Amino acid sequence: MTTNARVAVSQILRNKDEAGDEEDEPKKKSREDWRKAKELEEARKAGTAPAAVDETGKDINPHIPQYISSAPWYYGTSGPTLKHQRPQEDREANFTKLDKYYYKGVDTTKVATKFRKGACENCGAMTHKKKDCLERPRKIGAKFSNAGIAPDEYQQPNLNLSYDGKRDRWNGYDPAQHKAIIEEYQKVEDAKRELRAQKLEQDPTAMEDDDNAEEDEDKYVDEVDMPGTKVDSKQRITVRNLRIREDTAKYLRNLDPNSAYYDPKTRSMRDNPNPNATESEYAGENFVRFTGDTCAHAAAQLFAWDAHARGLDVHLLAEPTKLQLLQREYRDKKDQFKTQVKQSVLEKYGGAEHLAAPPRELLLAQTELYTVYNRDGTLAHGAEKQLAKSKYEEDVLINNHTAVWGSYWKDGQWGYKCCHSFIKMSYCVGEAGKSVVLDVQEDDRKTAAKDTTEKKEKAKSDKSDSSSSDSSSDSSSSDSEPEIRSKTEKTSKKKKNKKKAKKKKKKDLKKEKRVEDKLKKALEMEERQQKRADYLLSVDERKRPYNSMVEVKEPTEDEMEAYMMKRRREEDPMSQFLS
Repeated sequence: MTTNARVAVSQILRNKDEAGDEEDEPKKKSREDWRKAKELEEARKAGTAPAAVDETGKDINPHIPQYISSAPWYYGTSGPTLKHQRPQEDREANFTKLDKYYYKGVDTTKVATKFRKGACENCGAMTHKKKDCLERPRKIGAKFSNAGIAPDEYQQPNLNLSYDGKRDRWNGYDPAQHKAIIEEYQKVEDAKRELRAQKLEQDPTAMEDDDNAEEDEDKYVDEVDMPGTKVDSKQRITVRNLRIREDTAKYLRNLDPNSAYYDPKTRSMRDNPNPNATESEYAGENFVRFTGDTCAHAAAQLFAWDAHARGLDVHLLAEPTKLQLLQREYRDKKDQFKTQVKQSVLEKYGGAEHLAAPPRELLLAQTELYTVYNRDGTLAHGAEKQLAKSKYEEDVLINNHTAVWGSYWKDGQWGYKCCHSFIKMSYCVGEAGKSVVLDVQEDDRKTAAKDTTEKKEKAKSDKSDSSSSDSSSDSSSSDSEPEIRSKTEKTSKKKKNKKKAKKKKKKDLKKEKRVEDKLKKALEMEERQQKRADYLLSVDERKRPYNSMVEVKEPTEDEMEAYMMKRRREEDPMSQFLS
């Protein structure tokens, strides 16, 4: 159990003044310290480490939540304690004791015989007036008759009850009242005894019949009302719903303090207390986590996640029937496909007779599990518990690589960090590969720069050619008219083609700009929706607004593109670093 030693600011300053300026500031907890504290907490919960001890020497239950076990900073504690959860002596002194409560009834010890001034005119009690009197109105009140003066009510004390005192159902109960019930039952028993004596005097043979009736009552428990018992007088059976007290308690199955951990709060023992025994009556309670509908529920949840990732709108809690039908249909199709594949392979290659072979352990009479036994034949060391492994391969280095695929990123491409290669499943060439990649990148830059310069020079030469053609047309104005007409027609066609090209280019630019604007708006809308979803998930579900009136429509291409650009890619190992 982790306990945060929270100290008040005034206490820190006071300690600093007492210690002087030479003392350094308190050292902050490092990540290693936090890890050790977490491991200690888990060990205490598992029962492998001793529980924390408070200032009085009592053990603190490790299963108590941290918000209960950790004392507030102003309490001034320096270690694990639960004193702040117990009744405080200074506060308990301000509350009324348990033996004091409001008085009930009226004070019959002092009854007046004369009417007193200021008393009730109807009954004569001093504690109320005539308008508040609860007695039947008399024809002649006590003021004038001086008879039948009612006793006064008690003067109720001003009690300061605590939280528990206000809610105590037995507060103010007088145990002497139970004597009346005992006396009543005693009178009933005395009356039964007298009736029995009278019957015995009249008929002595009736004694044997009464004895037989009592034996039958005790034998079949017909009229005994025990909690947790159900009696059927017709079948003469008794059903007990409580735990049988003759059963051995779990913590008594193995008295070794280092055996399986027993939690007294939940009365549960997780592991088998006698793991070396060949036959054990009690195997622990951890197996309950993997029995019943637990595995089926986990499989349904995994199927829902996979189906949602593949585009099916299904949810385990929102649509359980739909999910169950889809899962059943998927299972049937999968089994059918497996049987078809298996049958086709057997028809093509044969070998159906080998499928009915017994298991390998029975064939070879040996296993690969390494076990160690003591001299007396008991199991000293068995097979270790199998740890749950991921379905994905991790840290698998292939083709002489010293880093995994995806450890290097540049210009929108993944690669190997060891050789900067962007080709998956390629062979690693080490540092030489890095230099080759850098040289290729420099060559690509040079060729790109050369291409841009050539394009610029070509554009300049086209401009100069057009200007020279204009000057030559001026000088050759004295040529024949057919040549001039042909030239003018060519130039007009060129101009028209240029204008069309310019218009088309402008249209394309406008179209691209419109598409970019739409995509930009869709991206902004997607970001707003993601922020809205994160906010709704962070808010308490009871305070979330209803969304039943939201218009549901098919998303556009821009919205789908924005969603694909903004969606989270959990399978990407570098997504956390990029975000």
